[in-house]
Amino acid sequence: MNDLPLAQGGRKIYLENIPREEALSRLLEKVGDFRLGEEEIPTPEALGRVTARAAYARISSPHFHAAAMDGYALASAETSGATPVSPKEFMLGEEALPLDTGDPMPEGMDCVVMIEHVHEASPGAICIEAALSPWQNVRVAGEDVVEGQLILTAGHTLRPYDLGALLAAGITRVWVRRRPRVAIIPTGDELVEAGAELKPGDLVEFNSIVLSAFIAEWGGEALPGPILEDRFEAIETAVRDALECADVVLVNAGSSAGREDHTAAVVEKLGELLVHGVAIFPGKPTILGVCASESGARKPVLGIPGYPVSAVLALQEFVRPLMAHMAGAAPGEEERIKAFMNRKSASRLGMEEFLRVKLGQVGERMVCLPAKRGASVISSLVEADGVVRVPAHSEGVETGEEVTVELLRPLADIRGNLLMAGSHDNALDLLADELRARHHDARLSASAVGSLAGLIAVRDGEAHLAGSHLLDPETGEYNWYYIDRYLKGREVVVVNFVQREQGILTPRGNPKEIKEITVLSREDVAIVNRQSGAGTRVLLDHLMAREGLSPQDIRGYERVETTHMAVAMAVAAGRADCGLGIFAAARMLNLDFIPLERERFDFIVPEEHWETPAIRKVMDILSDKAFRDAVEALGGYNTALTGQVMAAPPKEG
Repeated sequence: MNDLPLAQGGRKIYLENIPREEALSRLLEKVGDFRLGEEEIPTPEALGRVTARAAYARISSPHFHAAAMDGYALASAETSGATPVSPKEFMLGEEALPLDTGDPMPEGMDCVVMIEHVHEASPGAICIEAALSPWQNVRVAGEDVVEGQLILTAGHTLRPYDLGALLAAGITRVWVRRRPRVAIIPTGDELVEAGAELKPGDLVEFNSIVLSAFIAEWGGEALPGPILEDRFEAIETAVRDALECADVVLVNAGSSAGREDHTAAVVEKLGELLVHGVAIFPGKPTILGVCASESGARKPVLGIPGYPVSAVLALQEFVRPLMAHMAGAAPGEEERIKAFMNRKSASRLGMEEFLRVKLGQVGERMVCLPAKRGASVISSLVEADGVVRVPAHSEGVETGEEVTVELLRPLADIRGNLLMAGSHDNALDLLADELRARHHDARLSASAVGSLAGLIAVRDGEAHLAGSHLLDPETGEYNWYYIDRYLKGREVVVVNFVQREQGILTPRGNPKEIKEITVLSREDVAIVNRQSGAGTRVLLDHLMAREGLSPQDIRGYERVETTHMAVAMAVAAGRADCGLGIFAAARMLNLDFIPLERERFDFIVPEEHWETPAIRKVMDILSDKAFRDAVEALGGYNTALTGQVMAAPPKEG
């Protein structure tokens, strides 16, 4: 491996861009054939553990010949010649013995006639109308397991039915690999414990909880430590201590090349730095190395990036296979399915990207929509149904391209997804929660791509419904002009979701005294906008045009966010003086609100989806008064039309 170049002051920085497979190979090669120690534990407690030795049956199962049916034990040779015309008779207690399923077979008898195939010939006798073959309806000794038979090999991860097979074979204790102990060292001057009072600059430390949960899920024992300051000496001491008690050491954060990133230098001082920088996104600043404990044992030490999505990805791609390797087991993999991408997603050439996606079965096709991107957006993992690996040699995924998706949820759960593309609205969260609470087999998966993009997604068969509030300035009508233009030839049903107040969001007290649209052209006013095709942007453009304003007149016109809450947050955080949004968003973040327009937010549903169970469940909720009351309680909403099918306005001429 090439030496890492020195930065000013002698501190090394990473410039590597090692492919993921090569980076993992370097780590596993250095770990070599090391295996975790073994221990013998009670079989009922061994779920999820990895077998350290082969398990051989100590007894046969069953260990006797047993009746497989309720009926009568007979000697098969004596049944020969029995027919409906010439039935054969057997005396009870001498030639035929009654048995229940599982009873041992009497000596000298080798078959069981099912009770429903028996007729009473006379008191104390039965007759049969068909001959039986030897061992018919009998579980013979050793039918399931034969004493001495191999039950499980070493390196097998024990599942619930494996435990049953072991116990049936008389194996009450099993040799397994010791759980790998994984130390987690969170670092960062900005980190505080969850629940602490937050000051500007503070970040809640939750990565260690997430990493610990994954390690436990994969059969390990997590050893999370206290938060450390970004000091070389403190991190070095923590790593030295962790090497004495853990099999693997993870240093979370401090893995990049900033002034306070010390992990690489600590690893290099205490051992061997194998990799600093992997060609994956998110997760590039991953560090892989090995360091020696006081006893001389060389143990893996990994620098896990601080951003949560990067941290999870590094854990899954390096720590999970490392743990499996140390236990002598096959690395776990997620279930994979094929799906079609609903819109183009560009990626950086030379970097393998892990693209989070939402999934839904739309007609005959499984469709995926890109979720939020970015290494710091852990909510994208909560929302995502799966991950698409975009190869390093690719510049992205094209619209309509078939991709392989690694599932983050059970497929049965995903099939119940109702895909909605289009505009964002706070009340959609209430609808999603109510749908899931009432129907465990349904889930609203909304993608905030803007009203126009939502209509196009419906047109192209990539969503079950669109959410739209597109104003036609010529008629003052909502949505119909755009439906006629972009869904021409498609039969759709338009249902009102809500009517809502749109206006200008400003900080509390409205310090810039923004009262109307014309004020947005002042030099001291900067706005935050919505993306092209969003209904809110269409409304802003209409109001600007009415006042004779152009985009060039407005500072911040090109700065966009994709949801009302993101606009509200930009204003609340001081990144903009104002922005257009709904009253509910202003109320949630304690902003001032200058009302401009009451608009209609509709669901546009293709006719082929209108009678599907998921859409009918949504319609039932929209007609529920308690739900409508909850929506109006958010503020700025009117539900007088909610759930009503809207009629198209008459066309001129």
